[in-house]
Amino acid sequence: MNSVDNNELKIEAVSAPLRLQIVQTLRKAILQGRFAPGARLVERELCELMGVSRVSVREAFRQLESEGIIENIPNRGPVVATLSRAQVKDVYEVRQALEALAAKLFASNATEKQVEELSNATETLALVYRSGNVDEIVAAKDVFYGVLYSGCGNEVAPQMLTILNARMNLLRRISLSSPGRLEKSLGEMHRLMEAIRKRDGDSAQAAASDHIQNAAEAALAQIDKPA
Repeated sequence: MNSVDNNELKIEAVSAPLRLQIVQTLRKAILQGRFAPGARLVERELCELMGVSRVSVREAFRQLESEGIIENIPNRGPVVATLSRAQVKDVYEVRQALEALAAKLFASNATEKQVEELSNATETLALVYRSGNVDEIVAAKDVFYGVLYSGCGNEVAPQMLTILNARMNLLRRISLSSPGRLEKSLGEMHRLMEAIRKRDGDSAQAAASDHIQNAAEAALAQIDKPA
């Protein structure tokens, strides 16, 4: 297990259920790279770091396993998932189809208030993109897509995308680390927003599809780099 700041993993007493706090803490640590792909998650150590019981940690493991960001290896136990090239390609293909559809539907179905919320989320994205802080970018993207999904008028597509969300955030970090990708990604988001403002569903669908295709190519190029 990689070395981490004990205070970052310590669970504080708040109103959210304990299991949810543990899941959120471990998910954040994994997505921020504090536990590397393939790293073993030692139950005893995590209990000590977070000040929680083994039962609670095991419950969190099951949730994170269902999200595809940890896996249970026979004779090793829980480890941070390592996505193969084929799995990465599969995730992006599903995301491309569903998010392009959501963008098209949003352009047609969203209220003016939702379009304004998405515009505000895009402006926030522009600010954090310029900062280059990947944690802030991923958080801002979650807000952007949350608005997009809620205004698309289709319940199923967002549910499917939510299942993929943890893996998508892992892959966003990979794609955004590609040289020049931050600037290109921001331009693609502005293109999508402009199509939505015009209520042009076909252009919004094309913009979203192109954005995800470019992100996929960037992520796969990073994965294909020699170690």
